[in-house]
Amino acid sequence: MSGYTLAVIGCGTMGVAILSGVFDSQRSQQESQNGGGASLSSSIASLSTAAGEDDLTQLPTRFIACVNRAESVRKLRKIFQGANDVQILAQSNVKAAEQADVILLACKPNMVKDILEEEGMKEACDGKLVISICAGLRIQQMREWVTPSTKVVRAMPNTPCKIREGMTVLTPLPSDLASSKLDRSILLSIFSAVGKCRFLDEKHFDACTALAGSGPAFACVFLEAMADGGVMMGLPRAEALELAAQTMQGAARMVMQSGMHPAAIKDSVTTPGGCTIAGLLNLEDGNVRSTVARTIQAAAQHAAGLGQVKK
Repeated sequence: MSGYTLAVIGCGTMGVAILSGVFDSQRSQQESQNGGGASLSSSIASLSTAAGEDDLTQLPTRFIACVNRAESVRKLRKIFQGANDVQILAQSNVKAAEQADVILLACKPNMVKDILEEEGMKEACDGKLVISICAGLRIQQMREWVTPSTKVVRAMPNTPCKIREGMTVLTPLPSDLASSKLDRSILLSIFSAVGKCRFLDEKHFDACTALAGSGPAFACVFLEAMADGGVMMGLPRAEALELAAQTMQGAARMVMQSGMHPAAIKDSVTTPGGCTIAGLLNLEDGNVRSTVARTIQAAAQHAAGLGQVKK
């Protein structure tokens, strides 16, 4: 489907992150096609092909960002200043859905029911692909608020989408759906443009919400703690933070690119009687492994209750 419109309803922090990444990738792709040389989008495409899953062949060409408050409108106009392909609407959810081919729900989970039950919204979404990034809100719940022909999919992205380093998990489409292949390509294109994406059954989404969705916050706590340790030992704050951030990024890339288990990478830099094993034993004394794993468990259990009716 070429030349389609993507509408983001509830375009807050995550909506802006996704919309910005997709828009930039689409623009880079256009520049490349117009003879602008190798683009970032092309680089992503080549890496994605190697991964065997991601896709950038079905990017939207027009974008609608819909918000409620005038303050949010001003913020979005500043962010997308000069972007003629991005239309910004206020309190016009139905209008945005009517004009769109693909609809992304990026609002708070407790707002979805009211939005989908607005007068005219069912008809506006009929037969279209509706993607929800709302944590805890089940597909079965949303299907009760739309027409039977509306295609509802869940996605769980994270904030690094803003710099096109995100991780998004998607629910699979029914295999017997006539448009399944095209819709899958659209989903992969949108979320491959802002990082990596994979399909997983909905039963895994609470864990994905905790691990990928909340994960950047947990990683930043560890990153901050590493930098604090450097400051404690005399390093200037800026340099300590740079060393810690680059070290974490490098370690993560080693896991991704080499396919090595983190324990193998850890062992490769742990020499007998060295400073690394001394530090590792201190981590073990602090139950860091158990604490981090239990943190994911607690966040996943909390995610399961989001979007559900409180008794």
